Amino acid sequence: MRKWGPLVAVCLGTFMLLIDVTIVIVALPDIADTLDASLSQLQWVIDVYALALAALLLGAGSAADVIGRRKVYVAGTALFAVASLACGLAPNAGALVAMRAVQGVGATAMFATTLSLLGAAYQGRDRSVALGVWGAVSGAAAALGPVLGGLLTQGLSWRWVFFVNLPVSAAAVWLTLRVVRESRGGAGARIDWAGTAAFAAFAGTATYAVIRADTVGWGSGRTFAALAVSVAALALFVVAERRAGHPMLDLRLFGNRSFLGVMVGTVALNSAAFGFLPYTSLWLQTVLGMSPVRGGLVLIPLALAAFLAAGLGGRLLHGAPHRWVVGGGLLLIGTGALAQAVLDADSGWTALTAGLVLAGLGVGLVNPAVASAALACVPPRQAGMAGGAVNTMRQLGYALGVAVFGTLLTTRMQNSLTVDGIQDPHATARILAGGGARELLARMPAAQRDTVDHALRAAFASGLDTAAVVAGAVGLLAGVAVLVLVRTRAPEQPVQQRGHTAAGAPVAAP
Repeated sequence: MRKWGPLVAVCLGTFMLLIDVTIVIVALPDIADTLDASLSQLQWVIDVYALALAALLLGAGSAADVIGRRKVYVAGTALFAVASLACGLAPNAGALVAMRAVQGVGATAMFATTLSLLGAAYQGRDRSVALGVWGAVSGAAAALGPVLGGLLTQGLSWRWVFFVNLPVSAAAVWLTLRVVRESRGGAGARIDWAGTAAFAAFAGTATYAVIRADTVGWGSGRTFAALAVSVAALALFVVAERRAGHPMLDLRLFGNRSFLGVMVGTVALNSAAFGFLPYTSLWLQTVLGMSPVRGGLVLIPLALAAFLAAGLGGRLLHGAPHRWVVGGGLLLIGTGALAQAVLDADSGWTALTAGLVLAGLGVGLVNPAVASAALACVPPRQAGMAGGAVNTMRQLGYALGVAVFGTLLTTRMQNSLTVDGIQDPHATARILAGGGARELLARMPAAQRDTVDHALRAAFASGLDTAAVVAGAVGLLAGVAVLVLVRTRAPEQPVQQRGHTAAGAPVAAP
């Protein structure tokens, strides 16, 4: 236990924080029913967690280098546990969203320190073994999230999606304090407070603008104001990073076309592959009437295909140019998304299977390769920064994807709901997208229910098709961009530098 205890402690936290990205997806219909949550609130339940990871990850890594990585990991795990308890006890949707934000802050502190703790605990072959196990655990979290979420939601309630974190958190904290030693960064390490605050403001207001636009419209003053704040925050971030003596992200890296191409591919990875899956889950359960467990199992082909492709691709494509692995994988993701845009009012869940498998194969190729590709673009001293940028862009792509595809979904559904009996297509589309199909049908006179039911099915299918087409376009365009921009080869050995970020090890998506 003294030798492998640090690995177990880190893997417990990693599994928990990554599974909480996807475990909530299958529980969304039950959350909507219990807390009377609107579509935008459901979007924030997912997005605010991913946004915390995206906005604070680089800053948390630099803070851990100064404060101590074990301290930050333990504090993050404790905060994650408290927030999980509060999420499970949430009396309303607003409280749940707020506590998901706090949970995301805790997860960020954990995620920013996992690899640095392993790097300090192991050397040589043991380090390779530890990173391999950590990568496998990360992949398992992505695969098991929907199924575990379905089992807990159906067998107990959606609240147990959060309560299950408590014993795991307690075990992780106890084991970390017993077997993990403290480590810090170099003597010159500094916390980039200005950069962290500016990037958090940019990511948060950009996502808010997209989600809010679905309610008040793109031409609304509120939408323009949020976008203006987002642009101003991004400008402040650029200024802060250029002036900082120890920036958390050296913006000169984006002048390297290969690094820029990798970042484009990273954002597109989570957006195209996972951004519309929450709405697919809502369709499966609220329109097709599937149970949470069955709804989770429908999404398993994507995770299994990703797992197999990552394992086989790592062996068969070792040493292949990054642009072909990452670019080709993104083309598969785009093709898989387009293959899911085949739904109509009479479609069943099997219509999604082929597209999910294709997207999963692409994810399996891209996921392990993007970190390695980013490292190959930068000097060894900036390897940690490059790996952190990959994980930041990964989560930002997911958060923005959920927001954008939700807006596209409801806009398309609104335009499709033109049958008699539906007086307010906009309000109906938002209720439908938020899991309220049964509520809408219950309001209808018995003579109109069959007609309205068919219209609701057709509208939701049309909305999902639109989201899938846009996701497919994002994947294909990003794949082409990577093929054109990236000009690096895989390094012979992964580089571990400033271990607070994912330097060369695969990380599960989203």
